Amino acid sequence: MSRFKIAIIGAGSVGFTKKLFTDILCVPELRDIEFALTDISEHNLKMIESILLRIVKSSQLPARVTATTDRRKAIEGARYIISCVRVGGLAAYADDIRIPLKYGVDQCVGDTICAGGILYGQRNIPVILDFCKDIRELAEPGAKFLNYANPMAMNTWAAIEFGKVDTVGLCHGVQHGAEQIAEILGAGEGELDYVCSGINHQTWFVDVRVKGRKIGKDELVAAFEAHPVFSRQEKLRIDVLKRFGVYSTESNGHLSEYLPWYRKRPEETAKWIDMSDWIHGETGGYLRYSTETRNWFETEFPQFLEDAGKPFDPGRRSNEHASHILEALETGRVYRGHFNVKNDAVITNLPSDAIIESPGFVDRFGINMVAGITLPEACAATCISSINVQRMSVHAAISGDIDLLKLAVLHDPLVGAICTPEEVWQMVDEMVVAQAQWLPQFAHAIDGAKERLSRATVKTREWKGVARREVRSIEEIRAEKEATKLRAAG
Repeated sequence: MSRFKIAIIGAGSVGFTKKLFTDILCVPELRDIEFALTDISEHNLKMIESILLRIVKSSQLPARVTATTDRRKAIEGARYIISCVRVGGLAAYADDIRIPLKYGVDQCVGDTICAGGILYGQRNIPVILDFCKDIRELAEPGAKFLNYANPMAMNTWAAIEFGKVDTVGLCHGVQHGAEQIAEILGAGEGELDYVCSGINHQTWFVDVRVKGRKIGKDELVAAFEAHPVFSRQEKLRIDVLKRFGVYSTESNGHLSEYLPWYRKRPEETAKWIDMSDWIHGETGGYLRYSTETRNWFETEFPQFLEDAGKPFDPGRRSNEHASHILEALETGRVYRGHFNVKNDAVITNLPSDAIIESPGFVDRFGINMVAGITLPEACAATCISSINVQRMSVHAAISGDIDLLKLAVLHDPLVGAICTPEEVWQMVDEMVVAQAQWLPQFAHAIDGAKERLSRATVKTREWKGVARREVRSIEEIRAEKEATKLRAAG
């Protein structure tokens, strides 16, 4: 097989880039290729480059690793381009969570829809379109863009419709949900078969089988409620299962912020979440976690480097889709997974222009989706509410239309359950002003937003909820983990 090039944009995400790299090298036919790393952080880039180069050297692999802050140079001649970027970093992300909270909009993650996810999309989409321009101009003809960055549906929608690049969105929510189901049903490796369909972060297990036997709603509910951990951590998710009849792929915290029913009042929120870990619904949980661990790779770097010097284990491949897709496209070995693509009648009761997440098969002819899936009506209704928000958000990001942006936020299910139109208008003005440096398409609207804020009449709120923790330092987290290990040791 001839050598080809993979460009990874946002490669400074040290842990994730290392996982993608080692996954791909688990495929014998993909070891003699070039990995071109690029990131805006030269410091992070040097760290990940040194780790990957050591893996290559210690295991005597033929792969080539290059690193540059010049994105166009990295993309030049690439057959595959992988993106895992977060535009604005933690500074912008903090605004995504804290400003809506002042208006009563309580998010656990805030990276998909809701106020935070919509503004995240406004920051990301112009950059995604820059990537697409570079791909059209510089990459290998027919290059494929693999997007791992959130908001998944909006980014993928923009890349396909406006970037005019062959794009697939990739996520791991389906795999994580399947692991839970396998555990509660006692299914061994290879015994669980399932079909998930919907939209990213609102995908539904519409068919679950163990050893060929179909598992119904009642059996799933009983198994989840009998589980000593999931029964406590996934209360909201189990409630949705009882009412909708199917299980959602997403965590308790994620799912809670896409629906208008569970996070609308602090006292209600507290009933449905679990504080044992941020992902189960903690207010601003992922922001807290990300802030506390923002420099974890700095302290763990020596260990990363030491591990990179050990013999490469080709049997330790993760369930991330990227390496499996590349293997299927390059070798013809068939891979089945769940992919984010334009609907085009794959799901019969969702709009054709939507980005859906659904089963497909990959071989040397490309990604071939399983067509003709019909979602349960409640699942379709919930997805359509989000799709309408996503469509307006993408179009607002492309046009720089601040009124359309406000309408997108107004129609968000959770925001609409909490805020009045005037509160939404003021909240969006405040967010756009705070994030102006990452929103070039709204430059013409910033002065107007500032002027409106100067005479704003809507009073913001002081959060009095209980679903929140104080931000801790990485040193405090490490000390807590060490103490836990000592207690477990005896």
